[in-house]
Amino acid sequence: MAEKRKLFEEVGTTEKVRAPAQTGLIDAGRGGARGAIRVWLMVLFALVFVMILVGGATRLTDSGLSITEWRPFTGAIPPLSEADWQAEFAKYQEIDEFRLQNAWMQLSDFKVIYWWEWGHRQMGRVIGLVWTLGFFWFLLRRRIPAGWTGRLLLLGGLGGLQGAIGWWMVSSGVTSGTTTTDVHSGRLATHLGLAFVILGLITWYVLSLGRPERDLMQARRTKETKLVGLSTGLMHFAFLQILIGALVAGIDAGRTYTDWPLMAGQFFPPQAFAIEPLWLNFIENPGLVQFIHRMAGYALLAFGIVVWLRGRRSAHGRTRVAFNTVMGVMGVQIAIGITTVLYEAAMPIALLHQGIAVLLWVVIIRARHLSLYPVATSLRGA
Repeated sequence: MAEKRKLFEEVGTTEKVRAPAQTGLIDAGRGGARGAIRVWLMVLFALVFVMILVGGATRLTDSGLSITEWRPFTGAIPPLSEADWQAEFAKYQEIDEFRLQNAWMQLSDFKVIYWWEWGHRQMGRVIGLVWTLGFFWFLLRRRIPAGWTGRLLLLGGLGGLQGAIGWWMVSSGVTSGTTTTDVHSGRLATHLGLAFVILGLITWYVLSLGRPERDLMQARRTKETKLVGLSTGLMHFAFLQILIGALVAGIDAGRTYTDWPLMAGQFFPPQAFAIEPLWLNFIENPGLVQFIHRMAGYALLAFGIVVWLRGRRSAHGRTRVAFNTVMGVMGVQIAIGITTVLYEAAMPIALLHQGIAVLLWVVIIRARHLSLYPVATSLRGA
Protein backbone atom coordinates (compact mmCIF):
# COMPACT_ATOMS: atom_id res chain seq x y z
CA MET A 1 0.00 0.00 0.00
CA ALA A 2 1.37 3.43 -0.90
CA GLU A 3 2.32 5.59 2.06
CA LYS A 4 -0.04 8.48 2.73
CA ARG A 5 1.47 11.95 2.52
CA LYS A 6 0.96 14.59 5.15
CA LEU A 7 -1.06 17.64 4.25
CA PHE A 8 1.88 20.08 4.39
CA GLU A 9 4.63 17.69 3.32
CA GLU A 10 6.93 19.03 0.58
CA VAL A 11 6.74 16.91 -2.51
CA GLY A 12 8.58 16.63 -5.78
CA THR A 13 12.09 16.60 -4.34
CA THR A 14 12.86 13.39 -6.16
CA GLU A 15 10.58 13.91 -9.14
CA LYS A 16 11.75 15.10 -12.56
CA VAL A 17 11.58 18.89 -12.79
CA ARG A 18 9.45 20.09 -15.68
CA ALA A 19 11.17 22.22 -18.31
CA PRO A 20 9.96 25.81 -18.36
CA ALA A 21 7.41 26.64 -21.03
CA GLN A 22 8.95 28.05 -24.19
CA THR A 23 7.84 31.46 -25.32
CA GLY A 24 8.42 33.48 -28.43
CA LEU A 25 8.34 30.49 -30.77
CA ILE A 26 7.41 32.74 -33.68
CA ASP A 27 10.80 34.42 -33.49
CA ALA A 28 12.76 31.40 -32.28
CA GLY A 29 15.90 30.45 -34.13
CA ARG A 30 16.31 33.82 -35.76
CA GLY A 31 19.13 35.13 -33.62
CA GLY A 32 20.08 38.65 -34.52
CA ALA A 33 19.07 38.33 -38.15
CA ARG A 34 16.16 40.76 -37.99
CA GLY A 35 18.32 43.54 -36.61
CA ALA A 36 21.22 42.84 -38.96
CA ILE A 37 18.99 42.65 -42.03
CA ARG A 38 17.33 45.87 -40.94
CA VAL A 39 20.68 47.67 -40.85
CA TRP A 40 21.58 46.26 -44.27
CA LEU A 41 18.27 47.52 -45.68
CA MET A 42 18.89 50.96 -44.18
CA VAL A 43 22.24 51.08 -46.01
CA LEU A 44 20.45 50.14 -49.24
CA PHE A 45 17.86 52.85 -48.59
CA ALA A 46 20.58 55.49 -48.13
CA LEU A 47 22.28 54.41 -51.35
CA VAL A 48 19.05 54.51 -53.36
CA PHE A 49 18.27 57.94 -51.90
CA VAL A 50 21.68 59.27 -52.95
CA MET A 51 21.22 57.73 -56.39
CA ILE A 52 17.90 59.54 -56.82
CA LEU A 53 19.59 62.85 -56.00
CA VAL A 54 22.52 62.10 -58.33
CA GLY A 55 20.00 61.16 -61.01
CA GLY A 56 18.23 64.47 -60.47
CA ALA A 57 21.51 66.36 -60.81
CA THR A 58 22.31 64.36 -63.94
CA ARG A 59 19.00 65.44 -65.40
CA LEU A 60 19.38 69.10 -64.41
CA THR A 61 22.86 69.26 -65.98
CA ASP A 62 21.68 67.49 -69.18
CA SER A 63 24.28 64.79 -68.62
CA GLY A 64 22.15 61.70 -69.07
CA LEU A 65 23.02 61.09 -72.73
CA SER A 66 26.77 61.58 -72.41
CA ILE A 67 27.38 57.81 -72.27
CA THR A 68 25.79 56.35 -75.38
CA GLU A 69 26.27 52.65 -74.64
CA TRP A 70 25.07 50.26 -71.97
CA ARG A 71 27.94 48.17 -70.68
CA PRO A 72 26.88 46.77 -67.30
CA PHE A 73 30.34 45.46 -66.38
CA THR A 74 33.05 47.05 -68.54
CA GLY A 75 31.30 50.41 -68.28
CA ALA A 76 32.46 50.64 -64.68
CA ILE A 77 35.92 51.61 -65.97
CA PRO A 78 36.01 55.25 -67.11
CA PRO A 79 38.29 56.51 -69.93
CA LEU A 80 41.90 56.20 -68.75
CA SER A 81 43.76 57.88 -71.57
CA GLU A 82 43.38 60.79 -73.93
CA ALA A 83 42.57 58.36 -76.75
CA ASP A 84 39.81 56.79 -74.63
CA TRP A 85 38.32 60.22 -73.93
CA GLN A 86 38.39 61.14 -77.59
CA ALA A 87 36.66 57.87 -78.49
CA GLU A 88 33.85 58.52 -75.96
CA PHE A 89 33.48 62.10 -77.15
CA ALA A 90 33.27 60.93 -80.76
CA LYS A 91 30.36 58.62 -79.87
CA TYR A 92 28.55 61.51 -78.20
CA GLN A 93 29.12 63.74 -81.22
CA GLU A 94 27.09 61.34 -83.36
CA ILE A 95 23.79 61.83 -81.49
CA ASP A 96 21.21 64.56 -81.96
CA GLU A 97 21.75 66.17 -78.57
CA PHE A 98 25.28 67.15 -79.49
CA ARG A 99 24.52 68.16 -83.09
CA LEU A 100 21.44 70.24 -82.27
CA GLN A 101 22.10 71.49 -78.76
CA ASN A 102 25.71 71.05 -77.64
CA ALA A 103 27.82 71.47 -80.79
CA TRP A 104 29.76 74.17 -78.93
CA MET A 105 31.22 71.62 -76.51
CA GLN A 106 34.91 70.89 -76.29
CA LEU A 107 36.38 67.77 -74.71
CA SER A 108 36.71 69.54 -71.35
CA ASP A 109 32.99 70.38 -71.38
CA PHE A 110 32.11 66.83 -72.32
CA LYS A 111 34.08 65.45 -69.38
CA VAL A 112 31.86 67.36 -66.94
CA ILE A 113 28.62 65.78 -68.14
CA TYR A 114 30.31 62.41 -68.62
CA TRP A 115 31.33 62.23 -64.95
CA TRP A 116 27.77 63.01 -63.79
CA GLU A 117 26.32 60.13 -65.81
CA TRP A 118 29.21 57.80 -64.95
CA GLY A 119 28.69 58.55 -61.26
CA HIS A 120 24.97 57.83 -61.58
CA ARG A 121 25.64 54.47 -63.20
CA GLN A 122 28.34 53.64 -60.65
CA MET A 123 25.82 54.19 -57.86
CA GLY A 124 23.61 51.58 -59.51
CA ARG A 125 26.49 49.11 -59.58
CA VAL A 126 27.32 49.78 -55.93
CA ILE A 127 23.69 49.21 -54.92
CA GLY A 128 23.64 45.94 -56.86
CA LEU A 129 26.85 44.81 -55.17
CA VAL A 130 25.63 45.71 -51.67
CA TRP A 131 22.37 43.84 -52.25
CA THR A 132 24.13 40.77 -53.66
CA LEU A 133 26.72 40.51 -50.88
CA GLY A 134 24.16 41.11 -48.14
CA PHE A 135 21.49 38.77 -49.49
CA PHE A 136 23.78 35.80 -50.06
CA TRP A 137 25.58 36.38 -46.76
CA PHE A 138 22.32 36.05 -44.86
CA LEU A 139 21.04 33.28 -47.13
CA LEU A 140 24.10 31.03 -46.89
CA ARG A 141 24.27 31.50 -43.13
CA ARG A 142 20.54 30.74 -42.87
CA ARG A 143 19.89 33.96 -41.01
CA ILE A 144 16.92 35.14 -43.07
CA PRO A 145 13.68 34.97 -41.02
CA ALA A 146 10.95 32.65 -42.22
CA GLY A 147 8.90 34.23 -44.99
CA TRP A 148 11.45 36.93 -45.80
CA THR A 149 13.59 35.31 -48.49
CA GLY A 150 11.11 36.10 -51.26
CA ARG A 151 10.71 39.70 -50.11
CA LEU A 152 14.44 40.35 -50.07
CA LEU A 153 14.85 38.59 -53.41
CA LEU A 154 12.14 40.87 -54.81
CA LEU A 155 14.30 43.90 -53.99
CA GLY A 156 17.18 42.44 -55.98
CA GLY A 157 14.91 41.66 -58.91
CA LEU A 158 13.48 45.18 -58.93
CA GLY A 159 17.02 46.59 -58.76
CA GLY A 160 18.02 44.61 -61.84
CA LEU A 161 14.86 45.72 -63.62
CA GLN A 162 15.67 49.32 -62.69
CA GLY A 163 19.03 49.06 -64.45
CA ALA A 164 17.34 47.77 -67.61
CA ILE A 165 14.70 50.52 -67.48
CA GLY A 166 17.49 53.06 -67.01
CA TRP A 167 19.04 52.06 -70.31
CA TRP A 168 15.59 51.85 -71.95
CA MET A 169 15.15 55.47 -70.87
CA VAL A 170 18.59 56.63 -72.08
CA SER A 171 18.22 54.83 -75.40
CA SER A 172 15.16 56.96 -76.20
CA GLY A 173 17.46 59.99 -76.36
CA VAL A 174 20.50 58.38 -77.99
CA THR A 175 19.27 59.04 -81.52
CA SER A 176 20.64 60.36 -84.76
CA GLY A 177 18.58 62.15 -87.37
CA THR A 178 15.33 62.30 -85.38
CA THR A 179 15.87 65.76 -83.78
CA THR A 180 15.46 64.17 -80.33
CA THR A 181 17.64 65.85 -77.72
CA ASP A 182 16.17 64.43 -74.50
CA VAL A 183 15.04 61.13 -73.08
CA HIS A 184 11.35 60.32 -73.31
CA SER A 185 9.60 61.88 -70.32
CA GLY A 186 7.32 58.86 -69.89
CA ARG A 187 10.32 56.57 -69.61
CA LEU A 188 11.90 58.96 -67.13
CA ALA A 189 8.73 58.81 -65.03
CA THR A 190 8.83 55.01 -65.16
CA HIS A 191 12.47 55.04 -64.04
CA LEU A 192 11.85 57.40 -61.12
CA GLY A 193 8.59 55.69 -60.19
CA LEU A 194 10.31 52.31 -59.83
CA ALA A 195 12.98 53.93 -57.64
CA PHE A 196 10.24 55.14 -55.30
CA VAL A 197 8.61 51.70 -55.31
CA ILE A 198 11.94 50.22 -54.20
CA LEU A 199 12.31 52.87 -51.49
CA GLY A 200 8.75 52.21 -50.35
CA LEU A 201 9.34 48.47 -50.04
CA ILE A 202 12.58 48.99 -48.14
CA THR A 203 10.80 51.40 -45.77
CA TRP A 204 8.01 48.91 -45.12
CA TYR A 205 10.48 46.08 -44.52
CA VAL A 206 12.57 48.18 -42.13
CA LEU A 207 9.48 49.15 -40.15
CA SER A 208 8.27 45.55 -39.99
CA LEU A 209 11.65 44.14 -38.98
CA GLY A 210 11.89 46.71 -36.21
CA ARG A 211 9.23 44.85 -34.23
CA PRO A 212 8.97 41.15 -33.30
CA GLU A 213 6.72 39.07 -35.52
CA ARG A 214 4.44 38.18 -32.64
CA ASP A 215 4.03 41.89 -31.86
CA LEU A 216 2.96 42.59 -35.44
CA MET A 217 0.47 39.73 -35.39
CA GLN A 218 -1.11 41.00 -32.20
CA ALA A 219 -1.10 44.63 -33.35
CA ARG A 220 -2.88 43.80 -36.60
CA ARG A 221 -5.91 42.69 -34.59
CA THR A 222 -6.37 46.30 -33.48
CA LYS A 223 -5.74 47.94 -36.85
CA GLU A 224 -7.66 51.11 -37.63
CA THR A 225 -9.38 50.04 -40.82
CA LYS A 226 -10.67 53.46 -41.84
CA LEU A 227 -7.28 55.04 -41.32
CA VAL A 228 -5.53 52.27 -43.23
CA GLY A 229 -7.79 52.95 -46.22
CA LEU A 230 -7.25 56.71 -46.09
CA SER A 231 -3.48 56.42 -45.73
CA THR A 232 -3.38 53.92 -48.59
CA GLY A 233 -5.22 56.43 -50.78
CA LEU A 234 -2.82 59.18 -49.71
CA MET A 235 0.14 56.96 -50.55
CA HIS A 236 -1.20 56.26 -54.04
CA PHE A 237 -2.01 59.94 -54.61
CA ALA A 238 1.50 60.97 -53.54
CA PHE A 239 2.98 58.40 -55.91
CA LEU A 240 0.91 59.81 -58.78
CA GLN A 241 2.18 63.30 -57.97
CA ILE A 242 5.76 61.98 -58.01
CA LEU A 243 5.20 60.57 -61.50
CA ILE A 244 3.77 63.89 -62.69
CA GLY A 245 6.79 65.62 -61.20
CA ALA A 246 9.01 63.32 -63.25
CA LEU A 247 7.14 64.40 -66.39
CA VAL A 248 7.82 68.02 -65.41
CA ALA A 249 11.52 67.26 -65.03
CA GLY A 250 11.65 65.29 -68.27
CA ILE A 251 10.66 68.27 -70.40
CA ASP A 252 12.12 71.02 -68.18
CA ALA A 253 8.61 72.30 -67.57
CA GLY A 254 9.66 73.73 -64.22
CA ARG A 255 11.72 76.36 -66.01
CA THR A 256 8.97 77.41 -68.40
CA TYR A 257 6.50 79.35 -66.22
CA THR A 258 8.24 80.91 -63.23
CA ASP A 259 5.43 82.97 -61.69
CA TRP A 260 3.05 81.86 -58.96
CA PRO A 261 0.16 81.48 -58.26
CA LEU A 262 -0.60 82.39 -61.90
CA MET A 263 1.09 81.12 -65.04
CA ALA A 264 2.15 83.84 -67.48
CA GLY A 265 -0.25 86.14 -65.64
CA GLN A 266 -3.29 83.88 -65.96
CA PHE A 267 -4.77 80.86 -64.23
CA PHE A 268 -4.53 78.49 -67.20
CA PRO A 269 -1.33 78.61 -69.27
CA PRO A 270 -1.48 79.83 -72.87
CA GLN A 271 -1.05 77.36 -75.73
CA ALA A 272 -1.73 74.44 -73.43
CA PHE A 273 -2.97 72.32 -76.35
CA ALA A 274 -0.63 73.47 -79.10
CA ILE A 275 0.84 70.02 -79.79
CA GLU A 276 -0.74 67.52 -82.15
CA PRO A 277 -2.15 64.98 -81.45
CA LEU A 278 -4.09 66.36 -78.50
CA TRP A 279 -3.15 63.65 -75.98
CA LEU A 280 0.55 64.40 -76.39
CA ASN A 281 0.08 67.74 -74.63
CA PHE A 282 -0.53 65.92 -71.34
CA ILE A 283 3.03 64.58 -71.29
CA GLU A 284 5.03 66.94 -73.53
CA ASN A 285 3.47 70.41 -73.33
CA PRO A 286 5.47 72.27 -70.63
CA GLY A 287 2.64 74.62 -69.71
CA LEU A 288 -0.03 71.96 -69.38
CA VAL A 289 2.24 69.47 -67.58
CA GLN A 290 3.30 72.09 -65.02
CA PHE A 291 -0.33 73.16 -64.58
CA ILE A 292 -1.35 69.56 -63.89
CA HIS A 293 1.50 69.23 -61.38
CA ARG A 294 0.36 72.38 -59.58
CA MET A 295 -3.30 71.35 -59.46
CA ALA A 296 -2.42 67.84 -58.31
CA GLY A 297 -0.31 69.40 -55.56
CA TYR A 298 -3.25 71.46 -54.32
CA ALA A 299 -5.54 68.42 -54.44
CA LEU A 300 -2.97 66.30 -52.60
CA LEU A 301 -2.73 68.93 -49.88
CA ALA A 302 -6.53 69.02 -49.51
CA PHE A 303 -6.78 65.25 -49.28
CA GLY A 304 -3.81 65.21 -46.92
CA ILE A 305 -5.69 67.53 -44.56
CA VAL A 306 -8.68 65.17 -44.59
CA VAL A 307 -6.45 62.20 -43.75
CA TRP A 308 -4.64 64.19 -41.07
CA LEU A 309 -7.90 65.21 -39.38
CA ARG A 310 -8.85 61.54 -39.18
CA GLY A 311 -5.36 60.48 -38.10
CA ARG A 312 -5.18 62.94 -35.23
CA ARG A 313 -8.24 61.22 -33.72
CA SER A 314 -6.43 57.89 -33.51
CA ALA A 315 -6.49 56.15 -30.15
CA HIS A 316 -2.74 55.54 -30.40
CA GLY A 317 -0.26 58.28 -29.60
CA ARG A 318 2.45 57.19 -32.03
CA THR A 319 -0.07 57.01 -34.85
CA ARG A 320 -1.23 60.56 -34.14
CA VAL A 321 2.37 61.79 -34.17
CA ALA A 322 2.98 59.98 -37.47
CA PHE A 323 0.10 61.75 -39.19
CA ASN A 324 1.13 65.09 -37.70
CA THR A 325 4.54 64.49 -39.25
CA VAL A 326 2.97 63.76 -42.64
CA MET A 327 1.09 67.05 -42.50
CA GLY A 328 4.20 68.99 -41.52
CA VAL A 329 6.38 67.50 -44.26
CA MET A 330 3.64 68.04 -46.82
CA GLY A 331 3.48 71.74 -45.92
CA VAL A 332 7.25 72.06 -46.31
CA GLN A 333 7.12 70.29 -49.67
CA ILE A 334 4.46 72.66 -50.99
CA ALA A 335 6.58 75.65 -49.96
CA ILE A 336 9.72 74.19 -51.55
CA GLY A 337 7.77 73.38 -54.71
CA ILE A 338 6.64 77.01 -55.07
CA THR A 339 10.19 78.19 -54.44
CA THR A 340 11.47 75.81 -57.11
CA VAL A 341 9.15 77.44 -59.64
CA LEU A 342 10.10 80.98 -58.63
CA TYR A 343 13.82 80.20 -58.92
CA GLU A 344 13.49 78.43 -62.29
CA ALA A 345 14.35 75.00 -60.88
CA ALA A 346 17.84 76.02 -59.79
CA MET A 347 19.76 72.85 -58.96
CA PRO A 348 20.05 73.17 -55.13
CA ILE A 349 16.36 74.00 -54.72
CA ALA A 350 15.20 71.43 -57.27
CA LEU A 351 17.24 68.69 -55.57
CA LEU A 352 15.85 69.75 -52.19
CA HIS A 353 12.35 69.46 -53.65
CA GLN A 354 13.17 65.94 -54.83
CA GLY A 355 14.71 65.01 -51.49
CA ILE A 356 11.68 66.24 -49.53
CA ALA A 357 9.52 64.14 -51.87
CA VAL A 358 11.41 61.07 -50.64
CA LEU A 359 10.90 62.16 -47.03
CA LEU A 360 7.17 62.69 -47.60
CA TRP A 361 6.91 59.28 -49.25
CA VAL A 362 8.60 57.65 -46.24
CA VAL A 363 6.50 59.37 -43.56
CA ILE A 364 3.26 58.51 -45.40
CA ILE A 365 4.30 54.85 -45.51
CA ARG A 366 5.24 54.98 -41.83
CA ALA A 367 1.84 56.44 -40.94
CA ARG A 368 0.13 53.71 -42.93
CA HIS A 369 2.23 51.05 -41.20
CA LEU A 370 1.23 52.37 -37.78
CA SER A 371 -2.42 52.39 -38.85
CA LEU A 372 -2.15 48.72 -39.80
CA TYR A 373 0.09 47.74 -36.89
CA PRO A 374 -0.64 50.27 -34.12
CA VAL A 375 1.63 50.47 -31.11
CA ALA A 376 -0.48 50.08 -27.98
CA THR A 377 -0.37 53.06 -25.64
CA SER A 378 -0.94 52.74 -21.92
CA LEU A 379 -3.54 54.92 -20.23
CA ARG A 380 -0.75 56.88 -18.58
CA GLY A 381 1.05 57.28 -21.92
CA ALA A 382 -2.15 58.41 -23.59
